[in-house]
Amino acid sequence: MTDDTEIRPIHPDDAGEVLTIQRAAFASEARIYDDADMPPLTQTLEELRAELVDNLGCVALVGPRIVGAVRARADGDLLLIGRLAIAPDQQGGGLGTQLLAAVEARGRDEAGATTAELFTGGLSEANQHLYEREGYERSEVTDDGEIYYRKSLA
Repeated sequence: MTDDTEIRPIHPDDAGEVLTIQRAAFASEARIYDDADMPPLTQTLEELRAELVDNLGCVALVGPRIVGAVRARADGDLLLIGRLAIAPDQQGGGLGTQLLAAVEARGRDEAGATTAELFTGGLSEANQHLYEREGYERSEVTDDGEIYYRKSLA
């Protein structure tokens, strides 16, 4: 992460750049799971644009370039976080941590969320380490290996 990184709310106009980053970031996940049809890779621009209309997500920019994104929506007092994606050339520099903190703050401050929830696959060790380092605790492991995490936003 550099000093000229800006974190701001996500907008429908960001859909094209966000989709590009999402596909690039999730390509490595597709290799881990041998699944080129995972939803982050098959989502259309129109679907993403519609999803961003009422979204509590955030993007990270370096100069004019979007280099990371995360999406979230409120479900009662629960903030459902998803699709954290960092451009491959920007991974490992702290952007994931910054985006998680920003989206948690938006969920708490704008939607009154008291708990955040997200999930990742059982083979996604880097994601698991990130979430656990940021205070998320495992709340459920599904039969198909998805790991759900929760964190108090109080």
